[in-house]
This record gives sequence, C-alpha cells and structure tokens, in this order.
Amino acid sequence: MTLSRPHFLASAGLAGGVLLAGASVPALARAPLADAPTVGALRRKVGSIEVTALLDGYIDIKSELFIGLVDAEAGRLAEASFDKPGPRRTPVNAYLVNLGDRLVLIDAGMSDGRGPALGHLPAALQSAGVAPDQVDTLLITHMHPDHINGVLTSAGEALFPNAELVVTATDYAFWHDDANMNQAPDEAKPFFIGARRAAAAYADRLRQVDGEREAVGAIRTVPLPGHTPGHAGFIVESDGEALFIWGDVVHMATYQFARPDWSIAFDVDSKLAAETRKRTLDRVAADRMLIAGMHLPFPGFGHVARDGQAYRFVPAEWAYEL
Repeated sequence: MTLSRPHFLASAGLAGGVLLAGASVPALARAPLADAPTVGALRRKVGSIEVTALLDGYIDIKSELFIGLVDAEAGRLAEASFDKPGPRRTPVNAYLVNLGDRLVLIDAGMSDGRGPALGHLPAALQSAGVAPDQVDTLLITHMHPDHINGVLTSAGEALFPNAELVVTATDYAFWHDDANMNQAPDEAKPFFIGARRAAAAYADRLRQVDGEREAVGAIRTVPLPGHTPGHAGFIVESDGEALFIWGDVVHMATYQFARPDWSIAFDVDSKLAAETRKRTLDRVAADRMLIAGMHLPFPGFGHVARDGQAYRFVPAEWAYEL
C-alpha cells in the first residue's frame, strides 16, 4: 500500500492521540498568575512623529456624576457597550510625543497619591525606554489632579528635572485665584492646592500660553473651555497627518458620544463643556481626524463617526508598522 499524504497526516494524528492518551505529559508552565495588568505603553506614528500612549491607571466613575443623565438610556447605552453594572472604569492616559529634537509629554497622570490604581506613568515611561530627565516639555491640558499631579514626586518635588511646564494662562489664573478657591466646596479645594504645588515646583521654567497657537514645534494648542476655564487640547501635525489630543472632551465613552449633552460634575462650567464637546465632535467627525483622549479606552486613539444626531467612537486599528 502506498502511503499518501492524507493517509500519513491521518495516521500521524492518530498515533499522536494514542501517545498522548497513554502517556503523562508534565506541565512545563507553572508560573503563578500575575494578578496585575501589564504596564501600558503603545506607540504609533503621526507622519514622521512618534506618539506613545502611556497609561497612568484608572478611576471608577459612578453614573450619578453625570449631569442630565437619564437612567433608562444610560442602562441601554451600557448594555450596548457590554459594560458591567456599577461604576465604570475610566483610564487616565498621557501621551509622549517624540518630535525628533524634543520629547514632549502631554499630561502626566495623577501620581501615586490616590492609591494603587493610579501613579503608573513613571513605569509606563520606563517601558517606553524614556527616563524623566529626558523629557524636555510638559504640556498640560488643564490643571486637574489626574493631569498635573504626576509632574511631582511623592515628596512633592519636580519629577522631570529638565522639563519646562506649559499650562494655559487662563487655567493658571483660575487655579491661582484665592477668591475662586474660597468659594469652592471643601471637596474641590485640594484641586486648587494641587495645581499650585505643581506650578510652584516648576516656577523657574513655567510657561503660559493661550489661544490657538504653537505650543512647541509641530504641536499647537486648541482652546476647549468648559471642563475648566483654560482646558485645551493639542494638535500634532506632520507630513500631512494630524492627531488631536483633546484632553477631557469626553470622560465616559459609553455615554458621551451618544449623549454629548451629558456633562460631568467635575466640569467648572457644565453648559459650556457640553457646547465645546458637541462642537469638537462635529469638527473631528467632519474632518475624519485621528483623535486621542485622556479618558478614552487605552490607548485612546480613534476616530469619531456621526450616528444620526449623535456620534460614536471608532477605535483605531493596531499600528502594525512604525
């Protein structure tokens, strides 16, 4: 009998099955479960510029924090997104932009002051092959603690010894106004204190910008007021490509693409924040612009598509080539 290839494969499979059935094969992988996520750092190109998404950690946000939320609709949106009941886990992202001659970090996370869920930016930077002393510029979308506290060490000193700190003049003025702090509820006062401490640690290399203008190199500032008075995004442009890093335009992807009129309690001006969100979503959908957000599912890169009178988030595909 001539043994054909199909016969050979069938026989080999049968023999293998008999061998496995009659023999005890020792387990070779006996490693314990890691019980922790891997460090978050993911790189992609925008033209000739490298942008690395960095995960600082996460915050659990309750639906009660959203202004205007309708429970029945929120439940439907959560179910459609395969979300679990209860508080929704929201990432805290930052973005490292390599301009070739400068390393620019856009936002810096919370630091480790709020427990083990946050403060992983230094580890993410390390996994991306970058040390804090290599960062030249810190661009801050706004001076809330989950964006600026990470510029400090646990001892309250500057984590980035060679970097200038760039904030919007409007946000700086708001958080340094004693009248604003005195009028704020007690739970909001630490926001003012944290913003001032961060700015003070970089006082000799602090720069303020405002309006739509160049922030550094191929990165320009775009005012996005409402969440805070000086809240801003940054557009990175290179070789005909663009990435709009929009800060906190959206806090919860499950809700706010479908219902951009739902604001969050952390907004200083919730009405203006909703108007800014609608205008921004309309702009990036019309322009088919690549976006990234500090609270979009990590790594936060994607596009916005119109969905009737609303919008939907379309995560970007994996960047196979750099």
